[in-house]
This record gives sequence, structure tokens and C-alpha cells, in this order.
Amino acid sequence: MRGVFLDTLTMKLDELDISALQSTLDQWEFFETTTPEQTEQRIADADVVITNKVVLDRALIEMAPNLKLICVCATGTNNVDLDTAAARNIPVKNVTGYTGTSLAQHTLALILALATRWHQYHSDVGSGRWAESPVFCRLDYPVIELDGKVLGIIGYGDLGQKVARLGEALGMKVLIAESFTGEKRQGRTPLAELIKQADVISLHCPLTKETDQLVNQQFLSAMKETAFLINTARGGLVDEAALVAALKNYDIGGAALDVVSVEPPPADHPLLANDIPNLIITPHNAWISRESRQRLLDGVVENILSWRKS
Repeated sequence: MRGVFLDTLTMKLDELDISALQSTLDQWEFFETTTPEQTEQRIADADVVITNKVVLDRALIEMAPNLKLICVCATGTNNVDLDTAAARNIPVKNVTGYTGTSLAQHTLALILALATRWHQYHSDVGSGRWAESPVFCRLDYPVIELDGKVLGIIGYGDLGQKVARLGEALGMKVLIAESFTGEKRQGRTPLAELIKQADVISLHCPLTKETDQLVNQQFLSAMKETAFLINTARGGLVDEAALVAALKNYDIGGAALDVVSVEPPPADHPLLANDIPNLIITPHNAWISRESRQRLLDGVVENILSWRKS
């Protein structure tokens, strides 16, 4: 049996143990990247295809006669035509639960950066501003203590729970938003109340029709003027034009994002403007610790082995 991994560059495989993956099939072919024009040829004779972000649409799936299993090296499966796969009885397997520790610590780092403004102070040291200071320190940017502040968590799965525990360790009071399914759970806070009370709001919910552009102008207007917004979930959760306006108008205290609506963003993306105050953007790398990537790869291996046993 032949397997193809279409976009290994998303995993940096040279840092990982791939021996278990290699032993799952008779033959593997690895490609760092695959363009849409290359996909058809590369999957033509494959029994198993692994993709992270390469799109497998209806036409491509139908033109791969040997295809028996699609493994998505990620949680989301939106890059695969699930209906066509199902019609051909091709299982589509994803991996969940691999990012928890890596993403949680990245979320905490973003919160701490906004609270301490260390990134701006570090930049000032590099530019020579500290050396020019008439006193021993600099007090240019306001620093806050998180102890006693309110952390609002929207999306309370594994990731939200890990971030909540880190917030509690800092002495923060944690509020958990009610589920978007309408299910009432003890200890949850109505979203409207959470938005008003939180000093930090951290998004950990999936992107669905209920959460698409959840953070809009109305949401941002209801936040405290000093509050921070953190998004390490999906870019589509945020109305980016509304966020830019809120930051420029100082309607909120700051924002830190690991995701945007288009990735990588074009040079003219509104969030990349250099005149937006107190905004941090990292390039979708909250999940990229070596340990997290190994867990993800191991999950793909488990999916292949489970399929072979079925």
C-alpha cells in the first residue's frame, strides 16, 4: 500500500520521530508543499493521503481510484469534501487534543505580554531608548497586575480548561461563557454578562455559524475600555474591521491574536497596518511546540493503524 503526505512543511518532520508512520504502509512519499496543480498527480495512485491544509475537493477525490483513507493532520476537516469521501466510502480521520499544553502556554504568554507590555519595552531597549533614559527605568507603557482581574473564557473544552487553570494560578477570577448550544450548565455565565465583567476575554470556541464574527462591533463596545481580547482559536471569530476600529479608538485596552481570517495574510490586510495601538499578532504558531507536533503525528499513526485493523 502506498501513502502520500502532501504538506510536511506544516509539521517540520525532520524534528520528529516518523518511524511509526513509516511502518504503517509499504511505501511513503513525502512532499514539503503541494500546489493545487500538483495534487491530482501526487494522489493518483495513493491508498492513503495525509494532508494538513492541501484541499481535496470532489474532483480530486473522484480522480484518485485507489484512495481508501484520508488523514487530516489537524483538527479541522474543512479542506476535504466530506460528502464525496463518504459517497466513496473513504473515511476521513482528523486528530484532536494534541495542542493543549502548547496552545495554553502561548495564550498565557499573550495575556502576559499585554499586561506587562514587555514586547514594547524590549523594543525600546533594542532601539537605545533605555540608554537615553534620565532615570534607571522606563515607565512609558502602563503595566497591570493580573491578580484579582477577571478572565472570561469563551469555549470550555480542553483548551479553555487549561487556560482557565493558568489564569487561576495567577490569581484571576475565571468566568466561563454559557454554551452556544443553549445547554444550561451550573457555574456558567451568560455571554453578555461575561463580556461586561471580563478584564481579559480568551476565545477557545470552534468557528461555526453561531460563532462566525462573534466578536463584532456590538461585542467590542460592551467590553471594558481596559479589557484585552485574546484569540488563539479561529480568525473568523472576529470581525477584523471592527477590531481595528476599536483599537484605534481605544474602545478596548488591547488585543493579541494568533489567527486571522486569511493565513498567511496579504500585505494589505487591515490588521497589519502599523498604526494600530496595543495589538500583538503571532503567525498561527500557538500549537507548534515539538511535543505538540509529535502528538499530532502520533494521532495520525493511530488513525491509520485503526483503519487497517477495521
